[in-house]
Amino acid sequence: MTDLMKAVQAKPNEKIPQLNSGDTVSVHVKIKEGDRERIQEFKGTIIRLRKSGNEASLTVRRIASNGIGVERTFLLHSPRIDRIVLERHGKVRRAQLYYMRERTGKSARLKQKFDQKTAEKVEAELEPQLETAE
Repeated sequence: MTDLMKAVQAKPNEKIPQLNSGDTVSVHVKIKEGDRERIQEFKGTIIRLRKSGNEASLTVRRIASNGIGVERTFLLHSPRIDRIVLERHGKVRRAQLYYMRERTGKSARLKQKFDQKTAEKVEAELEPQLETAE
């Protein structure tokens, strides 16, 4: 059975969190080199997310050390994906962020989105500091 056939028959991976465009993620991918296997991390911003059955995929973009943009597309249900770690949520108003390809420097940053859980967590951390200030 080839890798392609395994990917088509693959079950949804439980190690994938709820993802949206604009999120900063760290994708851990299994790389096979000869008879050895290792895990490689690819960290970046999701610029495209397609959630259509077995062919669900996400495209992650990052800026390499020499200032050149690098994009990788991953199949979500691929057995090669070890796990996806959600670093932070980005606040965006588009489903596909192709405009990020032309941006560099500060203009390539996305605002952080605060959901209710994050707001409650921050409030709980600040509460002891507020009580001591009174």
